[in-house]
Amino acid sequence: MDLSESFWDNHYKNEDTGWDLGVISPPLKSYFDQLTNKDLRILIPGGGNSYEAEYLHNNGFKNVYVVDLSNTALNNIKIRVPSFPAAHLIHKNFFDLEMSFDLIIEQTFFCAIDPKLRPAYTAKSSQLLNKEGEIVGLLFDDTFSNDKPPFGGCKTEYVGYFEPYFNIYKMELAYNSHPKRDGRELFLKAQKKK
Repeated sequence: MDLSESFWDNHYKNEDTGWDLGVISPPLKSYFDQLTNKDLRILIPGGGNSYEAEYLHNNGFKNVYVVDLSNTALNNIKIRVPSFPAAHLIHKNFFDLEMSFDLIIEQTFFCAIDPKLRPAYTAKSSQLLNKEGEIVGLLFDDTFSNDKPPFGGCKTEYVGYFEPYFNIYKMELAYNSHPKRDGRELFLKAQKKK
């Protein structure tokens, strides 16, 4: 299975991004609208076109970072949001990132990586988060083919990956999903264990 940098970049170059809603995900918009601390250091891993980063930036959040393997995806953000800080668009593998954050926003990345990397993903997320840091986002609650992303799963499986590193406060069917994903995604809110 080829999930290399060129694999992802070609998908963005060819606009072959069926997972991309083209807008901010409604559950994440609702969550962001409740945040009051605009100084939070926020990471969106595998952010792609990242309408979430755009929304946060346009609403005064100063420390939003997107990491992605696809330079094309990052350039799409630069073009769409010229005021977004270029230094906050990181062309790198998430697993090679060495920074710290208060909040990680999960939006399709967990279900885009090889499922064998899921334990490494939760370990790395915990490592990147400051004390009391949180991971919030959406996970597909659905079954897909196993030969290409997205890769699905279910709550029981996901809990096993997150529980060693996080106190899970919420992992339940999202009530306000985009119509394309209605009934097929879980809203996750979890805090790094002490």
